[in-house]
Amino acid sequence: MSMYLEEIALHVAPGAHAVLLLDQAGRQGSAELVVPPNITLMPLPPRCPELKPVKNVWQFMRDNWVSSAIFQSYDDIVDQCCFAWNKLVEQPWRIMSLGLRQWTPGF
Repeated sequence: MSMYLEEIALHVAPGAHAVLLLDQAGRQGSAELVVPPNITLMPLPPRCPELKPVKNVWQFMRDNWVSSAIFQSYDDIVDQCCFAWNKLVEQPWRIMSLGLRQWTPGF
């Protein structure tokens, strides 16, 4: 995670500051974690899926393109996941709709 934060810090414009939202996964809260000075970590509250719209994206992909498949091998799993991702990328309106919340401004 420290290496990941270092890489992000390199891409933050000079004089700017980045805020990263975290879902509190264990690797994100290590005592040895080094946070660059141009980054602030903001942990989301636990068990708040409404604050993590990407969860809806993964659920949509599973429901529509992945969970009904029968896999014969690891490569089959990867191929099906790539297929699902590419199908979703072809539908940017769907990605937006999956991430919208009633309490956020719409587009």
